[in-house]
Amino acid sequence: MDTLIHRRVQLCREGRFDQAVCKLSSGWVVMGDVQIFTGYCLLLPDPVVPDLNGLKGDHRRQFLDEMSIVGDVLLELTDAVRINYEMLGNVEPALHAHIFPRYQSEPEELRLKPAWFYDWAAIAKFNLEQQKPFILKLREGLQARNLVQDDQAYQ
Repeated sequence: MDTLIHRRVQLCREGRFDQAVCKLSSGWVVMGDVQIFTGYCLLLPDPVVPDLNGLKGDHRRQFLDEMSIVGDVLLELTDAVRINYEMLGNVEPALHAHIFPRYQSEPEELRLKPAWFYDWAAIAKFNLEQQKPFILKLREGLQARNLVQDDQAYQ
């Protein structure tokens, strides 16, 4: 199968995906296409599987554990009040975990709703130069937890 997730994982492996933060044991941490919330990122499994149930045993536990640790680091780096985690796979039928920092400062009418209620088209697309300082801090936070699998600089 050739999904966007498969293509992005391949680009990460080749060091050609600007949004890549780093490689963990379970996959790749990448920044979201738009920063709907400051720090929005995803965990893409490597190798790619169809869904969470496609990961077995220790691989599943590792993916979920690393996903939550990315959330821990985001809580430290931002003023988020919580982290939302979503694995849908309806549009892109390959496992990928959205990791959304959520903020008290969000508009009242949207603060308690899923991220998908926001107008994503109105948000600027990912910009490497703007996001680079945050990417470096996120990578450093994950390195401090001994999660980063290689020290290749992706940006």
